[in-house]
Order: sequence, then structure tokens, then C-alpha cells
Amino acid sequence: MTWLKRASPPIALLAAALVAWELYVDLAKVPDYLVPGPLAIFRSAIDDRDLLLQNAVPTLEIALFGFALAVVVGAGLGVLIHMSAALERTLYPIVIASQTVPVLALAPVLVLIFGFTLTPKLVIVALVCFFPITVNLVDGFKSVEPDLVRLVRSLGAGRWKLFRTVEWPAALPFLFSGAKVAVTYSVVGALFAEYVGSFEGLGHLMTEKQSQFDIAGLFAAMVVLTLIGVGLFVLVSAAERLLLPWYHGVRGDALTRR
Repeated sequence: MTWLKRASPPIALLAAALVAWELYVDLAKVPDYLVPGPLAIFRSAIDDRDLLLQNAVPTLEIALFGFALAVVVGAGLGVLIHMSAALERTLYPIVIASQTVPVLALAPVLVLIFGFTLTPKLVIVALVCFFPITVNLVDGFKSVEPDLVRLVRSLGAGRWKLFRTVEWPAALPFLFSGAKVAVTYSVVGALFAEYVGSFEGLGHLMTEKQSQFDIAGLFAAMVVLTLIGVGLFVLVSAAERLLLPWYHGVRGDALTRR
């Protein structure tokens, strides 16, 4: 029941915020077309449940495939930057500069190049997501103890064996830290992609709801989008615990000693 103890404080805080929100809109008589209360949003979600589910599926697909592409690209860049000082001097500034490009401005260009297909959506999500993966992985490689590297080299390990047995395992927790950040960004990236060029998905639905002044429906779509993001974060965290039991075992022992 440890997870329940950890979840109780944020659940209680969220419940208190929702109650305060509902009381405010009721007592101040705020109309639903301006700021709907939680109950109005819940009723809208129930009424539009089929529509929300229908549009959540393509958004989830874009987020998942775009995130997978970001993991491949981000991890690949991180390894290349680590392996070569020349590539670090060349690629790292470009990786950083890529985050200054406004995705919403780039999205229409990608749509013009690739058309109204899945490709520009995946590229947009990957652009939004790959940065934390690359940066965290590079930091993970740099966190390896120099004494350990010297010890393994003294035992005759070559560059590949050193990477495989020491550097990569040490960097994996950092990779997952970046992936947990990136997977929440993937939902935002999918939303950006659907805003620009899509005829389905929660981003498209939110645009329609906004044009119809159905603000409760707009908030209901936002809630579904939030649930998708939280669910993806939980899945990546579960994968981390499954694939890195040694890391969480060490962390658990350290916390116990404290």
C-alpha cells in the first residue's frame, strides 16, 4: 500500500482544488461559457464520451510513435556526442539551438513538405521530445566514475567493452529520467501537430469546441489529454523499474539508511 500513501497527498490537494473551483463558480454565478465548473466538465465528458474516446486514439498513436522516434534519435545523438569530442563540439550546439525554434511556426512548413500524413506529426513530436533524452543521456555518460573507467581499462577492456559494461549501464537511469520528461512532452507535441494539420484527434476536437464556445467540452478534452500524459508517464516509470531493478534497489537501500 506504499503507492497509496504516496498518492494520497496529491489526490487530497487535487480534490480540495476541485471543490474550491466548484464553489467559486457556483457562488459567483460564473457562466459555463466563460469558466465551467468541474461538475459541468464532468457532465460534458459523460455526454461526449464516445467522441472523446474516438479522438483520443489518434492522439495517443501520434504521441506514442513520436515518442518512440524521439527515444531512438535522442539516444543516438547522446551516444554520438559521448563517443566523439569532435561530434560533441559540432552536434551539441545544434541540439541546444533546435529548442529555440518555435514548433508552431515550423509545423506548417512540415505539413507543406510531407502533406497531411502521419510523418509531419511524428517529426513535430520528436522535435519536442528528443532534447531531454539527449541531454540527460550525455550527463549520464559524464557521471561515470573516472577511477572505474581506469580500472576497467587496466584490465584490458577496449572502447566497446568499456561502453557496454560500464558507461551504458551507468547512463541508463539518466536516459529514463529524460524519457519520463519527454513522454509528457509527447502529448503536447501531438496537440501541436493536430492543431496545424489534422482532421481528427483531441487537438482537432479542442479547436472545434473552442469555435463553438463549448468551453466545458474543451476542458473535458483537456482532462482526457492530461490523463493520457499521466498514463504514459506511469508506463515509462514502470518500464524503468522493470528494466533497472538494480538501480531502484540501491536507491531503496539508501532511503532506508536515512
